[in-house]
Amino acid sequence: MKKIIYSIILIQLISCNNTSDSEWEYIFDGETFNGWHVYNAESIGSEWSINNGELIFTNNEEYGQDLVTDKEYTNFKLSLEWNISRNGNSGILYGVKELPEFDAPFKTGPEVQILDNENYYTSTDLHKAPSLFDLVSSDNKNLEVKTHGNWNHVLIKIDHSNNLGTIKINGEIAYTYPLSGNEWDELVSKSKFNPETTRPDATYAPTFGTYKTGNISLQDHGNNVKFRNIKIREF
Repeated sequence: MKKIIYSIILIQLISCNNTSDSEWEYIFDGETFNGWHVYNAESIGSEWSINNGELIFTNNEEYGQDLVTDKEYTNFKLSLEWNISRNGNSGILYGVKELPEFDAPFKTGPEVQILDNENYYTSTDLHKAPSLFDLVSSDNKNLEVKTHGNWNHVLIKIDHSNNLGTIKINGEIAYTYPLSGNEWDELVSKSKFNPETTRPDATYAPTFGTYKTGNISLQDHGNNVKFRNIKIREF
């Protein structure tokens, strides 16, 4: 009898796990911009297009076309693939708030960096993919970030209930980090987002990284980039 009960419990656990894995929602349908808009704007410019299930940004030397989701999220896993152009730069942001005093998502929400690490010059690992831009980098020596023209898969887990962010790329954990509290404040204090910093690249962002609920954004950094298989699972 005990073996039968154990087997039933085990089956239930497996069933629950399978159900949980099926709760992914595609937030890009591969055909339309439904569910997306440009930050603080009503229309989406011609820089963005859709082809073969891919969400494509093509540079026209104008900035200000950062895409954001219509919906806000708190605790979630975000899974997507990105493909950056040669010497390209872009990003995935979360916890973004659309506020009239700010002209870009990166002034409110942290950014998981997208970069052609092989060709784009940066003096710090804090600016390489898949770092949390200017805040956290990876010390995983087994990490593989594919160069321009290739698809990389990133999984972002934001868990405010446990104050833990986790970034994986191409199946490898890149790093974990606190989402709030003293440790988070210490990270911000060393970054360009510190309101009191004297760095030449200082960004005025007094509420940066403070929103537990916010939009997800795909960045216009002026370089060609593609995204596909964008899905989310809330918990």
